[in-house]
Amino acid sequence: MAGKGTPATALLTQRKVAHQLHAYDHDPKHESYGLEAAEALGVEPDRVFKTLVAEVDGKLTVGVVPVTGQLDLKALAAAAGGKRAKMAEAAAAQRATGYVLGGISPLGQRSRLPVVVDASAVEFDTIYCSAGRRGLEVELAPADLVRLTSATVAPIRG
Repeated sequence: MAGKGTPATALLTQRKVAHQLHAYDHDPKHESYGLEAAEALGVEPDRVFKTLVAEVDGKLTVGVVPVTGQLDLKALAAAAGGKRAKMAEAAAAQRATGYVLGGISPLGQRSRLPVVVDASAVEFDTIYCSAGRRGLEVELAPADLVRLTSATVAPIRG
């Protein structure tokens, strides 16, 4: 992986967090980045989580949910202590996180945004999420993801 590091992988290495990187050839024609990752890695889709950026009462907030589900915006707003949520504009999400769509990681973001991880994550020993680039996933313990992002854990899967 030399020369292929991302802010997410740098954070994991710096904090000495146990993790495993999984690379695959990203197909730009695939309809779902997350389902593509699950298929390419041969992993149960409920263990692969997507990182979505929303606005909760005008403040960018990150929701991390299984790729098999949707983000419940009302539940995200409640978990983040807000009233209303809507999906963020793609440009705003990319600018705030420093990552491109399909490669947004909850780890190592340019701006430290509030993070809410779906409660289903804690059902697994390890989960997968983007390592900061399309075609690169990181496998780590859900507790480590929560700790590194100072995340709230709540049922936000719709």
